[in-house]
Amino acid sequence: MTTARTQVRMGPGEMVQAAAMARRFYLEGKSKIQIAEEFGVSRFKVARVLETALERDLVRIEIRVPAELDAERSDALRAKYGLRHAVVVESPAAESDGPDPENLGAVAAGLLGELVTEGDVLGLAWGRSIITMANSLDRLPPCTVVQLTGVYDAGTADRGSVEAVRAAAAVSGGEAHPMYAPMVLPDRATATALRAQSGIAAAMSYFDKVTVAVVSIGSWEAGVSTVHDALTDAEREHYVDLGVAAEMSSHLFDGDGRRVGRDLGERCITIEPDRLRLIPEVLAIAGGRRKGDAIDAVLRSGLVTSLVTDTAAADYLLHATRPMPRPALDRADPDGR
Repeated sequence: MTTARTQVRMGPGEMVQAAAMARRFYLEGKSKIQIAEEFGVSRFKVARVLETALERDLVRIEIRVPAELDAERSDALRAKYGLRHAVVVESPAAESDGPDPENLGAVAAGLLGELVTEGDVLGLAWGRSIITMANSLDRLPPCTVVQLTGVYDAGTADRGSVEAVRAAAAVSGGEAHPMYAPMVLPDRATATALRAQSGIAAAMSYFDKVTVAVVSIGSWEAGVSTVHDALTDAEREHYVDLGVAAEMSSHLFDGDGRRVGRDLGERCITIEPDRLRLIPEVLAIAGGRRKGDAIDAVLRSGLVTSLVTDTAAADYLLHATRPMPRPALDRADPDGR
């Protein structure tokens, strides 16, 4: 049944007035009270006119984001895992099972520019997407930048984590504190001795001051986790027997987000999970269907507050049926740090 209200046609004067009020409200940002005073009507009249303008298609409201961003999946993922920020990037179908798409790093660079404020201490872990992110940065408030993990390959330090720290510091104009140290050492004693070296100790002294951290996530398989590839076959099998499902900054997690294989962390140059948990904002970058279980596991650990991922991983995560405890929402609000 058509209501009497919709049968009434707007005359040219009403349409012109409605268009003018809509322009004041939607484009010029004026309040309904201000508009009412200008046109000599009540604010309730202004509200009715604006509503009618929408109904009669005089005004169209569009919510538009860049084509490479999926706003609907992003919001659903944020809500499911209790994250502060979740950004889902469209990924080509051909790359759905491959390593993190390069565009994840570029999008993460934009998000990092929003998260970092002047005076923050920014920590960067190892990760191919993190290196891409650092090279994509075009704005960053003045901040100190510190390396959170050793390098995967000492021979590529200047093209990897060390260079990422330097690149981010150059954009921000702040201090850089890199670490020229391998990420995985042969044993605990060697790692302990290396941590005591002055340059490495100086960088690690900033771990307790980090306010924003960026980490990557790897699943426990060849080519997807750099730590996995740095170990022997026997060592890999040992951690598989412990139920490892994910690796982040040299720390291993089972499918429920519990840390396993603590002995590996003791022989690595990396920030400890307890320190990560105290950082107000921890941004993870990871994508691809192959990393779906690993991303889920790390998010369940409660160590991550924000995520940049792709549609392939997001679809897998959103269809997972296990309940989520929403741990990230318990983290201190970064605006109050």
